[in-house]
Amino acid sequence: MKINQTKQKVVEAASSLFFQKGFHGTSVRDIAEYASVNVSLISYYFNSKQGLLEYAVTNYYEMYLTIVNEEITNNEHIHPIEKLKKVIYAIIQYKTDYFQLTSFINRELSLDSTFVREMTVTYLAKENHVLSELFFPILSKENKKQRFYLYMQLKGMLMSPYMLKNEWNNQMVDQQSFRHFIKNYVKTIDQWIDFIADKDK
Repeated sequence: MKINQTKQKVVEAASSLFFQKGFHGTSVRDIAEYASVNVSLISYYFNSKQGLLEYAVTNYYEMYLTIVNEEITNNEHIHPIEKLKKVIYAIIQYKTDYFQLTSFINRELSLDSTFVREMTVTYLAKENHVLSELFFPILSKENKKQRFYLYMQLKGMLMSPYMLKNEWNNQMVDQQSFRHFIKNYVKTIDQWIDFIADKDK
């Protein structure tokens, strides 16, 4: 499918500004100037700032779930623990590649933004279903009683880096630092999974 480069440029500009200034602190004119496009072009593609946000969030989650499902399909026949690890790597890679939009969405959800929550509720339900189906079967017998608490820990690890805006400003300065973060952060999650998992399955 051919990507509309101008449309994508507007989405990237909006993601950056929403991350820095918030949705309400960003105007359509700000986005147009940042993307070096005419204001009327944003109206043409998205109708409004709200329409632009809806497009950006929907597209973000559609791509996210596609990548997760492809990773599951491609690793259908490997050990469940290793399959979960590969999916987690893909998740952290994707969220980090789009860290500004990821951070903005997570921040809005933490503030219980009605508009963002309404857009994401179906996608979050799908994500929960996929992750729980991968996660719960790998738990050791001792840990099965605590499975919901452990699942909350997993979800927290997948979200927390993108809730800490100042940490990104200090540490994520170039592509090398992004790659370094992905590698080492996923390694930490993998070690946690090994600790709670039933290795004999």
